[in-house]
Amino acid sequence: MENKYTDFGFSRVRSKDKSNLVKNLFENVSPKYDLMNDFMSLGIHRVWKNFMLDWLAPKRGQRLIDVAGGTGDIALDFIKRAKSDVDATILDLTESMMVEGKRKILNIPQDSKVNWVCGDAMYLPFSRNSFDVYTISFGIRNVTNISKALSEAHRVLKPGGRLMILEFSSVNNDIISWFYEKYSFKIIPKLGEFIANDKESYQYLVESIRKFPDQDTLSDLIINEGFKQVKYRDLTFGIAALHSGWKI
Repeated sequence: MENKYTDFGFSRVRSKDKSNLVKNLFENVSPKYDLMNDFMSLGIHRVWKNFMLDWLAPKRGQRLIDVAGGTGDIALDFIKRAKSDVDATILDLTESMMVEGKRKILNIPQDSKVNWVCGDAMYLPFSRNSFDVYTISFGIRNVTNISKALSEAHRVLKPGGRLMILEFSSVNNDIISWFYEKYSFKIIPKLGEFIANDKESYQYLVESIRKFPDQDTLSDLIINEGFKQVKYRDLTFGIAALHSGWKI
């Protein structure tokens, strides 16, 4: 039986309500989402995404599903690196995030395509064995049931398919951790208020990072859903981490 309640930042909410709360939050921040990412991370999120794509090593002919794909950064860079013949599906819970993304993804190779799907990571509207690569960046911590999302990832991947998760994680350096805590709780909500006129949403985003499982716990969850050769790499002292797994 699923838990009736779950975390929404530091608050407890009914599990059945969390998806709508997350959807409403991202509807509020979507117009300034990319700009806030650059300000919050001082642009480092782009470096992390490059590391992710380096590890993925996109290849022509692959089918990609980018879950919680938002404004399409990962899918666009995946296509550029593969150079041709990529079928990329961007799935996001929030339609307004995808509207912002469609304004960016204009110039892609003619033999590649992008599909936009409004949907939930826990209930993917695709048949099993559909994709070569599944990515989710800074999205899995907002999912109501992480294990269910991972199970769906395993289901839709082809045999030999790869899972890649980029997410905030647990800092492994005491000095960095102290500064990171101060910056997260004192500065980021104020940036949200100043840039996006939405302090509360960015307060939640900071809190959601602190409630998210650490690197080893997330690895165990991935393994429990059937993935093999599960590994992770810390980024910037563990402020973020990359998790990789294979459906074998």
